[in-house]
Amino acid sequence: MYAKRLLTILLLVGLVAELVVASLASASDSVPGGVDARFTGPWDLRHLKQPPRFVWGETRDGVREVYYENEPYRGQATRVFAYFAKPADGEGPFPGMVLVHGGGGTAFAEWARLWAERGYAALAMDLAGRGPDRDRLADGGPDQSDTEKFGPFDEHSIRDVWSYHAVAAVIRGHSLLASLPEVDGSRTGVTGISWGGYLTCIVAGLDDRFKAAVPVYGCGFLHENSVWLPRLAGMESAQRTRWVDNFDPSRYLPGVNCPILFVNGTNDFAYPLDSYRKSYRAVSGTRQLCVTVRMPHSHPAGWKPIEIDLFIDSVVRDGTPLPRLGPPGVEDGELSAAVESKTPIKSAEIHYTADTGAWQQREWHSRDATLKAGRVSAPLPQERPCVAFLTVTDERGATISTEHVECEP
Repeated sequence: MYAKRLLTILLLVGLVAELVVASLASASDSVPGGVDARFTGPWDLRHLKQPPRFVWGETRDGVREVYYENEPYRGQATRVFAYFAKPADGEGPFPGMVLVHGGGGTAFAEWARLWAERGYAALAMDLAGRGPDRDRLADGGPDQSDTEKFGPFDEHSIRDVWSYHAVAAVIRGHSLLASLPEVDGSRTGVTGISWGGYLTCIVAGLDDRFKAAVPVYGCGFLHENSVWLPRLAGMESAQRTRWVDNFDPSRYLPGVNCPILFVNGTNDFAYPLDSYRKSYRAVSGTRQLCVTVRMPHSHPAGWKPIEIDLFIDSVVRDGTPLPRLGPPGVEDGELSAAVESKTPIKSAEIHYTADTGAWQQREWHSRDATLKAGRVSAPLPQERPCVAFLTVTDERGATISTEHVECEP
């Protein structure tokens, strides 16, 4: 009798252990505070990581149309339109790139083709419910206006918000790309521009399959400072909290576990440097910065920087890495940082502004800095207050920045 009871107890203990393990495994992909401490918001990552159903469309100039399933919108099934391109030579498998457009954008065939020419299989999807020539799809998801981004929602309608659909479309696009026989799904990266950079910050913190990420312009803490601050400030308090808790990148950047490069301009109209610094500081892993004085804001300007492809190459193709700068420090009126580089550094600069007020309106100045004994340094201007940061540029023309330092009066 005793042995029988003992066997029953052991079986029950084993069953409980299995349930606990299953619960913890599920928690890591579905709720904050799981095994890997990632917050995953309203998305079902296990589902999104499965390759979606898809159909191929026409091929033009080496770029192929593809339609793939996404989340239901207002109770109706939806599809996402995208362009797929791969290198003209070779059978692969090639490393993969997911390309995420911003506001006013669409699936850009030339962007996919650009990465194919660099040796990648690339997927550029539309995130506004549109197809070729920007025609509205009968089964497309939400449009990309501020109404769909910031309109009121509750726990029942959260999956109709544009950000929910856009993030799902990017992760599903990644699942599709990685499943193709000509793609090496273990070597994939993602880059996005403006609202696409915003999405890249979220996706990089959700989809742990990516090996590298480059958000351009976009960042988090939009409720603290951004061009959308009036829109967010005008929300009812509970609604604003709900939006921030679910859809601001600040909630997801701590979960980024791949190397990430942040690319922005000093005077960006949408994503100012204070929210930008809070965003990249939220990443605990490998991160680098490429901040350019008065970088223009557009899709072509956002996919042009050579730092993006060099950074991705260094992670997924064992390419030569970008230079690395240590944390900036101020001592005896001089700003300095350590420099590591596998390529010769051809120039270094300090960039500063003595203006205050809106970041978008500040005037920046640049002057040469000194390279010596593995450090870059430059005297700070006499004006106070001032904001300054350092950059180094290697022989390839690739520029890397320190974070900015604020010198108070």
